[in-house]
Amino acid sequence: MSSAIPHVYISDFKHHVGEQVRLKGWVYNIRSSGKLMFPEFRDGSGIVQGVVSKKDVGESVWQQFETLTQESSVIVTGTISKHPKLENVYELQVSNLDIVHIAHDYPITPKEHGVEFLSDKRHLWLRSKRQWAIMRVRHEVINAIRDFFNQRDFTLIDSPIITPNAVEGTTTLFELDYFDLGKAYLTQSGQLYGEASAMAFGKIYVFGPTFRAEKSKTRRHLTEFWMVEPEMAYYDLEMNMALAEEFVEYIVQRVLEKRKEELNILERDTTKLEKITRPFYRLSYTDAVEWLNKNNVKLTKKSDDGTETEIDFPWGEDFGAPQEEALMAQFDKPCIVHRYPADVKAFYMKRDPINPKVALAMDMLAPEGAGEIIGGSQREDSYDALVERIKEHNLPMAPFEWFLDLRKYGSVPHSGFGLGLERTVKWICGLEHIRETSPYPRMIYRNTP
Repeated sequence: MSSAIPHVYISDFKHHVGEQVRLKGWVYNIRSSGKLMFPEFRDGSGIVQGVVSKKDVGESVWQQFETLTQESSVIVTGTISKHPKLENVYELQVSNLDIVHIAHDYPITPKEHGVEFLSDKRHLWLRSKRQWAIMRVRHEVINAIRDFFNQRDFTLIDSPIITPNAVEGTTTLFELDYFDLGKAYLTQSGQLYGEASAMAFGKIYVFGPTFRAEKSKTRRHLTEFWMVEPEMAYYDLEMNMALAEEFVEYIVQRVLEKRKEELNILERDTTKLEKITRPFYRLSYTDAVEWLNKNNVKLTKKSDDGTETEIDFPWGEDFGAPQEEALMAQFDKPCIVHRYPADVKAFYMKRDPINPKVALAMDMLAPEGAGEIIGGSQREDSYDALVERIKEHNLPMAPFEWFLDLRKYGSVPHSGFGLGLERTVKWICGLEHIRETSPYPRMIYRNTP
């Protein structure tokens, strides 16, 4: 095979119509029709159909194609042509073949497989068209996140993954022994360090993995997930909510613009995503509770003997998935619920000076059953108030001395939020379960492959 023939990725085929090229990839599928074969090739950048004519390639190449199996690796030579019927679709008129490796008994065949089987084979499942599309959307969301903040002069500051203290409460921490220093923990959030960084750089974002040892088996929970957490000095709650709206609009519209092919593979109803433009809806927590009770959305309470009873939703309870989904059924774009009861929110959230029973907190709920994708707040900037909060939450004072320093040396009003990457990808892709949004998901019952 001549080295003068250029290697071209499938994603670039549109720029090389009529040219002879080499494709380096794998056999995705293959079917035959008399003296024609129609192998599908993938190379990581896309999938393309090849057309192999027995009379054009000759007996030797034809016989080589007859030996190919699903996921065999190949180098194929051919000429790129436009599909005779489909717009913006291309084919490869094959002229030659080099077999790199024949795959034997590939376990994920073109038939229905159970989720557990596919999860066990996640390292191979990623090769399928649907999983490829999801990961490409994830990639675009990540690029959009970075571009959004970089364009607005935010500085990326990495927070440590190993920390000496909790952020969101002590019951969901992964604990480890840290040399001679005792216990340490995998971070639940980069936010506390983000606050310190914002006092140094003004506007920052943390973007990395976080860990929650929460024993949840829902379709929204992972034990290891990625969060982006902007933190801004001199931002109040209103500014924080406005930035969150602008941010989510940017991400969704970016994916719509750049990942049409992937959304089409996922059969996503993009008309719903096209509606994700500002302004979003907003509800106070108190108004949300009033709406739930007016619309007969109950809270299920379980007694010590296991008996379940339904009651009106009481002010002061945090919302669960049933309440969030009921609230969002009335909306076609995200809704920010703000000013939650202080007792159900984290210690670092500032109390509303008008009503100290509520925190200057906000959650962004996405439509279509997606639930919470953002949680944030204005942060407590008073030293004395923060000390009181730490004591109220029965947290040890010593690990937070450095955090309290931020309130001693140049404290200012500041705010921030965290957006869960996987939950956002789940919503944009229209997926039923969050496990498909992570290349190698970690859940309470799975840490392999």
